[in-house]
Order: sequence, then C-alpha cells, then structure tokens
Amino acid sequence: MSNNAGRGEKEPSRREPGWSTRAVHAGEARQKPTSAVAEPLVFSSTYSFGSTQEVIDYIQQNQQRAEYARYGTPGEVAVERKLAALEGGDEAVLYASGMAAIVGLFMTLLNQGDEVVFFDECYHRSREFCVRHLSRFGVVTRQVAACQYEAMEAAITPKTRLLVSESPTNPHLSVVDLERFVAIGRRHGVATLIDATLATPYNVRPLEYGVDFVLHSATKYLGGHNDLLAGVLIGSSEKMEPVRKLRGIMGAIANPHGTYLLQRGLKTFELRMERQNANGLALARFLEQHPRVERVYYPGLESHPYYDVAQRTMRGFGGLVTFLVKDADWRETAAIVDRVRIPRIAPSLGGVESLIEQPLVMSYFECTPEQRREYGIPDNMIRYACGIENADDLIDDLKQALEA
Repeated sequence: MSNNAGRGEKEPSRREPGWSTRAVHAGEARQKPTSAVAEPLVFSSTYSFGSTQEVIDYIQQNQQRAEYARYGTPGEVAVERKLAALEGGDEAVLYASGMAAIVGLFMTLLNQGDEVVFFDECYHRSREFCVRHLSRFGVVTRQVAACQYEAMEAAITPKTRLLVSESPTNPHLSVVDLERFVAIGRRHGVATLIDATLATPYNVRPLEYGVDFVLHSATKYLGGHNDLLAGVLIGSSEKMEPVRKLRGIMGAIANPHGTYLLQRGLKTFELRMERQNANGLALARFLEQHPRVERVYYPGLESHPYYDVAQRTMRGFGGLVTFLVKDADWRETAAIVDRVRIPRIAPSLGGVESLIEQPLVMSYFECTPEQRREYGIPDNMIRYACGIENADDLIDDLKQALEA
C-alpha cells in the first residue's frame, strides 16, 4: 500500500503486464538456485529425497517438487507457467511435440464409441491419427468443410465428445469465428479444441472466447528459432489435471535441453511476432499486386474470405503467406521455389529464418490428384513462412524468383 493510501487517495489500478514483460519474467522465480539470472538447465532422470519421511510428506501434502522426470522437471515448471500466462489460461502441460500434445488430449478425452468432429483444414497428421489409428479403438471421426458451422452442428451426435479446428488453418489460412465455434459446443455439451499454432497467443487467445483447450506446436513461433520440438496444451486447472496425469503415464515429455531452448526463445516472443506480422502483411500485399500471382491466402488482406472475422478477433495475422502462381504447373512452381535465395526449402514455420515450400511436394506428393483436390492443394501452390529478415529483402528476393 502506498503512503498516500491512508489520506483518502486511491491506489493506482493494477493492469496486466505487457507482452514482453510476461514473456521474459512470467513463471520464473525472481531468485533462482545458484542466484543465476537465467533458468538453470537440469539434467536428471530422477530426484532424491533426504529421508523416508520426506517421501511421505511429498505424497500426502502434494508438494510441488520433482520426483521422476517423466512426471515433470524443474525447468518444465517455469516454461509451463510462462506459457499459461501468455495464453491467459490456468495451466499448461508441455509435451515432446505438437502431435504428442494433441494425441495426449485425444487419449484423455475419447473412449470407444465416442466421436470427434473436425473442420477439414486441420493439420493432416492430426486427422490421420484419428481416422487411421483412433478408429482401431472404436472412435469415429467426422470431417466437415472449414468454417461451415451449420455442417459442424449437423455432424454432432449424442456420441460426440470433441470439436476440433485450427485457426488460422494451414495452408489456406481460414479464420474460425470462435464465438460461433464455442456456441455450438456449448449448445451440445461438447468440448472444444483450437490449434492456435499459426496465430500464437499474441494474435489470438481462444480461451477468452470460451474454448476449452488450446494447442500449440511450440516448435513454431513460441520457440521461434527452428531448433527444438515441443508442444503444449493450455486450459483450466480442472480440465488439465487428467491430461497431465496421462502424460505422466504415456511419457511424451519434452527433454530438458528443448525445454531450456523454449524458455530462452520465449524471451523475444513479442519482438519476433511484431516483425513476423509485419513481414507477412508486406509480403502478402506485394504478392496480391504481382501479375504472376493468381491468388493470395492471407487473412490480413481485404480479399481474404475471412478478413472481417480476422479483423474482429486477431491482433495481427502472422508470418505465413500462401499463394498460387498463375498458369503454372507443378514443375514451373517448383522452379520459383528453387530460385529464391533467402528462405530455405523446408517444412515448418515461425522461426527467425524464412522457409518456403510447395505443399504438393513437401506434404502431399504421394497423394493422388483426386486426394489433393479434396484437400485443396493445387499444383501451383506455394507456402512462404516469413522469418524476421527485412521485408524489403524478402520481397526483392521473391520478385526476382517470380520474374526470372
């Protein structure tokens, strides 16, 4: 309390710390072991007790300390608290990868005979896990067109337990109206999951709309340096408790070094997102005006079908831009990808280095033409994931590749 508080003056109102303040400090103890400023990197598979009584106290008092690394590590605790603070959730559970996280949630929530409904632009490996593998255990997967809310509601049955979507989706960058999505789940008593990897907590916080679970591949923007694999689920403490317990059984934990890299990468989260949002918008605007480009998918452009939803719900629109090359077959499209000099040809996104790929080749090469049409992956599609390089350099480089 301030010295003036007793004189009838109001205390200053407390506001939520800014993004970079949270990214740097949230979840961390002010005074750390060995008095280090950086979070210590602890390599240990098991953690000792001083006596049998200490073990009993740990069990009976539910003490928050490390016991065995499969159930949690000291570095993991700080990262999970930081991620929960950034997303605005009670609790985060860290995994070895984004896929490990979504599989962990499916295995927690779904039983034999249950059903799950997807918007069909969700990550193809997530849908593949349900269609090919959960089906072996009697779980039914239904897929409807992205952002078709009436179709999603019509697909719900008394056995439906989970509604799933990305927002924005990859690579088409469709933006889900989170209020409508949540309303459908609540009307039918069905849990909701949003994979917000492409948005990040900086651009969208789905929990504020009432979504039950938020998923991130922390490999992407959260880690931000193309040097780690991690995933995270975030939600209320009540909902996350069984998720954490099953993770301890399944063992899909992040390794200590990856956790340390994620902790370090998060320190510059806001700074990177500001640059990648700006780079994505600049690149999208350039492409929209270029005569060799047929179409640009980017929610920050007025031409995007979900522009209004994006304007209403998103702070920024991310660094991922997808576009179609006019009158090009897959080999001509590949030649453009090969001619760029700055981005590397690689999957993934969200790192400081720009990446480029042709989805047909990188992710759908073994699919039939009919399957690719079903997935909305034409031969002339390019996906460009902006890093933090200077926008003018990215644009000049892409310009020469298009015009060569």
